[in-house]
Amino acid sequence: MCGLLFVAAAPPKLVKIKTKDGITVSVPKDWHPMDQYDIVQRYPSVRAPLLAYTNEERVIDYSVNISATQWPDDDAVLAQKFFKAGVVNMFDRVEIISEGVQEIHGKKFIFFEFESRMNGNRRQEGMGDPVLRYTYIQYLIIPGKTLVFSFNCPRSQKEAWQETAKLMMKSIRVKI
Repeated sequence: MCGLLFVAAAPPKLVKIKTKDGITVSVPKDWHPMDQYDIVQRYPSVRAPLLAYTNEERVIDYSVNISATQWPDDDAVLAQKFFKAGVVNMFDRVEIISEGVQEIHGKKFIFFEFESRMNGNRRQEGMGDPVLRYTYIQYLIIPGKTLVFSFNCPRSQKEAWQETAKLMMKSIRVKI
């Protein structure tokens, strides 16, 4: 009788990265900062991310941004409803895996873990297929701004990266 042994791949080794804004995050050791081209393609905004990393194949991303949304207080329940509406409206279809408010290193983070679908544009060449993604996003409301921490990868790679995404999000430290 022949037995099969399945060994789950260990999550990649994470290294700490500090920003000048008092934020420390952890990313896989073999990831690198996004270059200007990647940032322009993935974050078409007047405000560049505080930090943006990607894997070697440039298909899995992690970023830290400052949201234009300012909250007058730390009403996480109300803010969660607002941010959820924003997430749902960004895509053609969203399936929430988990959501809530969690405390990480003494700070309350609003989080959403979800799978999304963005339908392709059949009239535009090369844009016919839908884009399927796995995303884990967290918001931290601090005086005068909201920090946004976002991990995303192709949905086909969710199983391989979901545990790592959660570890990365739980590693966040913000000094304010």
